[in-house]
Amino acid sequence: RFASVVTTAGFSASAHDPALFIHLSPRGRTLLLLYVDDMIITGDDPEYIAFVKARLSEQFLMSDLGPLRYFLGIEVSSTSDGFFISQEKYIQDLLARAALTDERTVETPMELNVHLRATDGVPLPDPTRYRHLVGSLVYLAVTRPDISYPVHILSQFVSAPKSVHYSHLLRVLRYLRGTISHRLFFPSSSSLQLQAYADATWASDPSDRRSLSAYCVFLGGSLIAWKTKKQIAVSRSSAETELRAMALLTAEVTWLRWLLQDFGVSVTTPTMLLSDSTGAISIARDPVKHELTKHIGVDAFYVRAAVQDQVVALQYVPSELQLADFLTKAQTRAQHGFYLSKLSVVPPP
Repeated sequence: RFASVVTTAGFSASAHDPALFIHLSPRGRTLLLLYVDDMIITGDDPEYIAFVKARLSEQFLMSDLGPLRYFLGIEVSSTSDGFFISQEKYIQDLLARAALTDERTVETPMELNVHLRATDGVPLPDPTRYRHLVGSLVYLAVTRPDISYPVHILSQFVSAPKSVHYSHLLRVLRYLRGTISHRLFFPSSSSLQLQAYADATWASDPSDRRSLSAYCVFLGGSLIAWKTKKQIAVSRSSAETELRAMALLTAEVTWLRWLLQDFGVSVTTPTMLLSDSTGAISIARDPVKHELTKHIGVDAFYVRAAVQDQVVALQYVPSELQLADFLTKAQTRAQHGFYLSKLSVVPPP
């Protein structure tokens, strides 16, 4: 019913996001984003926005909460320099539910060189708390890329968590206690050009030797997308692992470019895709490679086609400047602080 009402009001559904509705008029563009019974309406046509609010109020019981400050547990604040998004209250509630018995904090969410296995430790007598806390952390990672990697690791043991897994979960909570007010910053001076980083760790899972892909995408100086994901197949080389990570990121970049066009942002130049693997870049660029790479042909051809269509442009980046590395492994204190600053995960001003 909602879709028919907004369509009647002049909106059209986005072909790239079923929750997004778009309206164009001589006065500008209006966007409506819907999630169940919560919505955001924004745009540069205030007259039409007022009309839509009135039309929806005629059909549905609604409350206008004014300028965006809180949405689905995400807090939004603004200054003259830009916007901040955070989940501080969500973290407070999470820590209260966790009922930690001490006040300790830690500076990083995961210890160095930890390789957790399903057989580590003894089974928890009641895994419900572990599952509940990890599930809550998954949603918290929507605004906290600094916990993306440990949450990915801990999520793999929700079916049968052990004592060791729970102790590492508590470390993440103690890290959050010490960084509870950290938030993502989106500078108002940011450009509207996409830049993306792809990285991977080869055979990083000790149980099945599958590799880990990770990426992060920036719109100008604003981090807008990130992901840590285990690869579905075992890779025979680090270059193969990195190429699969590039293919995963290429799909995300393609979608983001479509979405930006829905927002009225012109996307005409290739998106820079940065990787620290010269081998993967070479495979993606070269249509004739050794037969040992034929088993990864789909990923290679997919990335190569995106390069030829000028969707992405591949560029080498030194490993020490590979920002997606933050999402593939635990870091030292110094490295952790460096990546937080680069990703604009900052304390309040």
